[in-house]
Amino acid sequence: MNEAKASGGGRLLTFAAWSVLVLGLWLWGREITGMPAPLAGPAGGAAVPGLPAAHAPLSGALPQRVEVPSIGVRAPVVPRGLDKDGAIEPPPYESPGTVGWWGAGTAPGAAGTALMVGHVDTASKPAVFYGLSTAQPGDKVRVARADGSVAEFTVEDVRIFERAAFDAHKAYGQRVAGRAELRLVTCGGEYDKAAKEYTANVVVSAYLTGEAGGPGAAV
Repeated sequence: MNEAKASGGGRLLTFAAWSVLVLGLWLWGREITGMPAPLAGPAGGAAVPGLPAAHAPLSGALPQRVEVPSIGVRAPVVPRGLDKDGAIEPPPYESPGTVGWWGAGTAPGAAGTALMVGHVDTASKPAVFYGLSTAQPGDKVRVARADGSVAEFTVEDVRIFERAAFDAHKAYGQRVAGRAELRLVTCGGEYDKAAKEYTANVVVSAYLTGEAGGPGAAV
């Protein structure tokens, strides 16, 4: 795990910083058709020893809320599409506590890789994913879904991807064929005051390890 930490301190997450993040997601979506080839590991397995076995993928259902108890995240989820330039829209700046889900991609819990993005800070305070870089392998991520179920993920690793050498497939591609995977993404690294942007992206990778509730259950 890379120990680099996302920078905060009340800086505005600029459009330039977001543009690199969302461009990576956009290019990944354009360059890879269907389900991307797995990067490593056998079907159904865990890439990190000691972590729980993968749960079978669930049927697709829209995400409504995401929780990462270890870092104090409990946030509503909204689907995001593409802007006029073909990049994925981040959550609105006026909603720093909201997480965006790439609505054209995989639903959290279904087979494939679901992508969620959130701001690290605003002009005056931390935002929803300020503590994302402090997550640890084994931490739990829970996604409440519209069918009443809760998809339970286990964090596999946390990586810092420098924007100068960003590899969208390594960041977002499916790790193990057949698994339901999740990426939580924000800006990180150092804040370049001259360029008014961050130097890296924080990517938390998790995979489905359980399910709570079910259709008709309270969300």
